[in-house]
Amino acid sequence: MLTLQLEQAEFANEAFYLAFEGKDFEAMSHLWSRQREVVCLHPGWPALVGREKVLESWRSILSNPQQGQVSFYAATCTQLSADSAAVVCYEQAGGSVMVATNIFVAEESGLKMVCHQAGYCANPPANT
Repeated sequence: MLTLQLEQAEFANEAFYLAFEGKDFEAMSHLWSRQREVVCLHPGWPALVGREKVLESWRSILSNPQQGQVSFYAATCTQLSADSAAVVCYEQAGGSVMVATNIFVAEESGLKMVCHQAGYCANPPANT
């Protein structure tokens, strides 16, 4: 079994948001698992299950000229098992703040995302 270090999950989370901020579909595609089932829950969207549907959503989001910048802050990483970790953080998107959970697993090709879920946060912590 492959093992995962929390620092790797923090790095993968940062890579996810760099791809998001940079509207880099190729980098986003590289981050998602090809070996395991993946799930993505964008705010206000139905649940997306499967790599094809998830990447189709990211292609749409990242190619949308109306899509504003998204950044993250206050990331907390938790080990779920020897080969998986969850990162919970806050996303700043325009005037809205969302809370997000990103789950990563260790694979032969590196750390890969298997779940992203973001939802609006009514009372987020300050971005310090």
